[in-house]
Amino acid sequence: MARRCGSMLPSDARLTDEGLAPRATGRILLVACGALAREILDLKRLNGWDHLDLTCLPAKYHLTPDKITVGVREAVAKHRTAYDDIFVVYADCGTGGLLAAACEELGVDMIPGPHCYAFFEGNDRFAELAEEEMTAFYLTDFLVRQFDAFVTRPMGLDRHPELRDMYFGNYDKLIYQAQTDDPALTEKARDCAERLGLTFERRLTGYGDLARHLSAL
Repeated sequence: MARRCGSMLPSDARLTDEGLAPRATGRILLVACGALAREILDLKRLNGWDHLDLTCLPAKYHLTPDKITVGVREAVAKHRTAYDDIFVVYADCGTGGLLAAACEELGVDMIPGPHCYAFFEGNDRFAELAEEEMTAFYLTDFLVRQFDAFVTRPMGLDRHPELRDMYFGNYDKLIYQAQTDDPALTEKARDCAERLGLTFERRLTGYGDLARHLSAL
């Protein structure tokens, strides 16, 4: 059961496992990934976007991307009559085009791009860097905070550290796309890189295309 979006944001662990329920106070509903909840709520607060309401699917759906399209369909069907419009705050996110097809069928718009790494960097800039960064592993603020939930435990690295070479042997660096300038998160991201045996690079991307698309609503 998704928790309501109140003045206090649920923990990252709850956003990972449960998502976030809407308050039904705005005119436009954002159906988003739980991994983007903090960034969206920060943008709402900074810009006074009271016309936007937010509901999030569990961030862990990224571990089984087929659940994303199903979850978005269910959220749109459940909340459509309560809002003037609905906007889906996902990129393709491993759905192989199924999410875009579902959004077109449902008559709702979504953020373009392959995944959140691209729209935080800026889709155009990310495409420019794609060839030279084919061996890069990306983390965002949320994924740094939830590194063990999304990387260490699902891949079995906590139980079998020898699997590191099988999973990451073809990577050469970890790129931390920082949405906020947080020294503690930077140090944690650096530690993630060391644990994976990768060189570390940090980019302060901010909110990238996420802010641009939400500001247009």
